[in-house]
Amino acid sequence: MRIKHLTHGVAAAATGILLSLSAHAAEITGAGATFPFPIYSKWAEAYKAQTGIGLNYQSIGSGGGIRQIKAKTVDFGASDKPLDKDELDKDGLVQFPAIIGGVVPVINLDGIAPGQLKLTGEVVANIHLGKITKWNDPAIASLNAGINLPATNITVVYRADSSGTTFLWTDYLSKVSPDFQKTVGANTAVKWPTGVGGKGNEGVAANVQRVKGAFGYVEYSYAKKNKIAHTQLKNRDGEFVQPDDDAFKAAAANADWAKTPGMGVVLTNQPGKTAWPATGASFILMHKVQPDALTGRAVLKFFDWAFKNGGQMATELDYVPMPAATVKQIQDAWKAELKDTSGKAIW
Repeated sequence: MRIKHLTHGVAAAATGILLSLSAHAAEITGAGATFPFPIYSKWAEAYKAQTGIGLNYQSIGSGGGIRQIKAKTVDFGASDKPLDKDELDKDGLVQFPAIIGGVVPVINLDGIAPGQLKLTGEVVANIHLGKITKWNDPAIASLNAGINLPATNITVVYRADSSGTTFLWTDYLSKVSPDFQKTVGANTAVKWPTGVGGKGNEGVAANVQRVKGAFGYVEYSYAKKNKIAHTQLKNRDGEFVQPDDDAFKAAAANADWAKTPGMGVVLTNQPGKTAWPATGASFILMHKVQPDALTGRAVLKFFDWAFKNGGQMATELDYVPMPAATVKQIQDAWKAELKDTSGKAIW
């Protein structure tokens, strides 16, 4: 009878462990950048269908994602502004790029088709600085011969929250406009000279759609999804280019991920005739020491699956998947840097 009871006890314990593991892996949590939210949502849906494991991702902006991962309230954070080595080391974090995309100017002007209007970085900077206030300003009209531009006031819409999209946009504008660099600068949250705020890429897109004459900036998939007209931009090589995955890929062609601390490459204003000037990567942040190795491994399994299986989904949404050589570098970093509390690698 003792053996029977022992057998039942072992079986019950094993069942309990399996149920615990299953419950453990039922959902992983992340928070941060709105820039990659469309593709993370797509990946999460497909991953859950294949594995039964869900992803609860809060699209709250890069600043919020950084705060939450530092506070250990989520399994991973996401930011479009890479953290520098000192900040990563200070908070015991590992960082890796997960996806590449582009920030685009969006407008609400009757009779102007998506991609029809041409703008330069200097003109965009002067719109944000309040120096260009009407759509028929000579600085815009001279770039767009043959287009009947209205004398409508420009209503600038910007991100009201701490945002990696804002970092990419202001970093680009700071590189092409000394006046913008001096007056506003590059950061996840800045003091805008003019305009109205919107929360998240979603909020900016909604405000631009609502206000005639509006001008804003969003990740490209938000413009496509909401059918908002984007503009062309003049790139570093002097070419007017349209945003798409090929233009984002061209901007990332010279990225040296291996030699950049924390793989924190900023892809704005890169050379290349077809390069989109406001391109950026979105980064994942995790703690080097994982208090729960099972959960940490579950996060890595999700991104491993996404790197191997999510490329087509990314392309369909006009993101650029990480190149295979970069994925190997990322996974080498996982093996070297992510440990459990005993110091054992979790990958």
